[in-house]
Order: sequence, then structure tokens, then C-alpha cells
Amino acid sequence: MDIVEANGARFPALGFGVFRMRDEEVERVVPAALDAGMRHFDTAQIYQNEAALGRALWAAGAKRDELFLTTKVWVDNYRPDRFAASVDESLDKLQVDQVDLLLLHWPGETVPVAEQIEMLNAVRAAGKARHIGVSNQNAAQFEESVRRSEAPIVTNQIEAHPYLDQERMAAAARAHGAAITAFYGMADGKVPRDPALIAIGERHGKSAAQVALRWLIQRGFVALSKTARPERVAENAAVFDFALSDADMAAIGGLARAEGRIVSPAGLAPDWNA
Repeated sequence: MDIVEANGARFPALGFGVFRMRDEEVERVVPAALDAGMRHFDTAQIYQNEAALGRALWAAGAKRDELFLTTKVWVDNYRPDRFAASVDESLDKLQVDQVDLLLLHWPGETVPVAEQIEMLNAVRAAGKARHIGVSNQNAAQFEESVRRSEAPIVTNQIEAHPYLDQERMAAAARAHGAAITAFYGMADGKVPRDPALIAIGERHGKSAAQVALRWLIQRGFVALSKTARPERVAENAAVFDFALSDADMAAIGGLARAEGRIVSPAGLAPDWNA
């Protein structure tokens, strides 16, 4: 497994996300993910499956010192009376004393970024997270987070796939030694059906999905994969035995379009152009 280094954090380049997965799906697929070599697992308070992930990992015999665990604080908990308590609840559900990475899930519209970062730093200082980061911030918010944070911001987790140009955000992360963590890499099912990606995959003996994950990783991103089907996990993990050419990379990047963004919920998402 390749490693992405960012401000002292060492991320397995390919992670396994459990967004929109029921408890029984998580508990069924996590052992297969471990068998396939996955050690980076990503969840969130709002997913309501932190406890299932914790149960699945420890029931499968995972070793804590080999794992990289990420969770995210939901916007409703961006309050002094709830932030730290919500993290304690997450740790209890995951059955750990500390997560490897704690993120702010969305910037939202009600609590200033400065206050969010202050609470995030306090939780890290209390030993509940090894590293801290943000998710779904625009460039201006990311710059403010880096400026105001006492501890390094190690990542901005954002939507990233071939149909969305995220080079501006990638450049902002690079400028501060942070990583981009890419979610929605399959673009809500569009990637596996894309003729251009299928054609590139055929030249490498790979699927379109594997090509898209490889494209993210070759850009230096941390890529989150997802499947509820145990038989598909090994395919998702098999992205380190081939390389895309410069021409492949350019062709995939050329699929980006102005309307490529998929995830932008009202009241949570920022002005992406700021």
C-alpha cells in the first residue's frame, strides 16, 4: 500500500469509506477489506455506523497499531457543550481511545470557521485525535483553517473524480503541506460506465473504477473507495500494480466539466468559488 505523507500524518493512499452503509453491510464487508490489505477506514458521526465499524474491525482481529481511523464531527455538534462530548461518543462507538484523524465534516453557515478550529484543536490537545483536518471547505475557508489552527491541518476531504476539476483545491493543499482526501471517486456510479475510462482500463487490463482510483492516487490524493459487496473489495484494492501514462492522466483530467459537482447540500456547503 502506497503512503501519502502530509504535515506529519502518514495516510494509506487507499482508504475504505462506509458512507451510506447499513450496520449489517459494514460488518459483512470490513473483514473482506482487511483481507484485501485495507488499513485506512473512514466514517463519520452522521453516517450512524461508527459502532458497526468498531465491532467489525475488532471482531475480525484487526490490530489497532496497523489501522488509520478517521471520523468526522457533524455540524450540529459545533458547540462548546457538544463538540468534545460528541467525540467521546465516537471513540466509545469505535472502541478506541484516539482516532488517527478527526475532521470537521462540513463548514455549515452558523458557526464561524475560527470557532470550529478552536474546538477541533482542543480535542486534539486532549489526546483524542492524533491528527486533525477539515472536509468540504472551499479555498478561502481552508486558508483560514490553516492560519488559525495551532496543530497542522493534514487534509481537506473533498469530492474528487474525473468530472470535477479540483486543481485549485489541490494547489491550496500542496501550498500548506496538506493532502487532498478524495470522496465520491466513482461519481455516483458514472465512472464504471464511462466509455473513455473503460477504454483506458482495457489497455491496462483494469476496470474503469480501478482506473479512476489510480488516477486519484497518481495525483497524490488519498482515495476513498467503497463497496457493500465483499467480492468487489479485492478489485478496488488492486490499483497499485499498474501506472497510468501521462496521456492517460491528461485524458482523464479532460473529462472535467463545469457542471461536474455532485455533492453540494444547501446550508452545509460553502461558496465553492470563494
